[in-house]
Amino acid sequence: MKARFASLLLVAAGLFGGAALAQTPPPPPVQTAPMGSPPAASPVATPAAKPMVAPGGGPGLVWVNSKSHVYHCYGSKHYGTTKHGSYMSEADAKAQGNHGVHGKTCS
Repeated sequence: MKARFASLLLVAAGLFGGAALAQTPPPPPVQTAPMGSPPAASPVATPAAKPMVAPGGGPGLVWVNSKSHVYHCYGSKHYGTTKHGSYMSEADAKAQGNHGVHGKTCS
């Protein structure tokens, strides 16, 4: 009698265990790019490499931040990118009382 009960339990466990496994959804398929193809763009937006620069600048001109009265040299990080400012020659910037970043000059 005990052997019959034990075998009945094993059959029941197999039936219900198998049914539980059959009801779980399979994992989603993983999509991979073919060999040699470039990696796909990520869905997360990447910051722009360079901020927008105000038009009209170039070599020989500095960008003067009219709020701080600091001028930025051509090619520097903040050249043409501050909210308030204008382009002019370094001599004109100095004549108007502006100064270079940390007191440095561009020429």
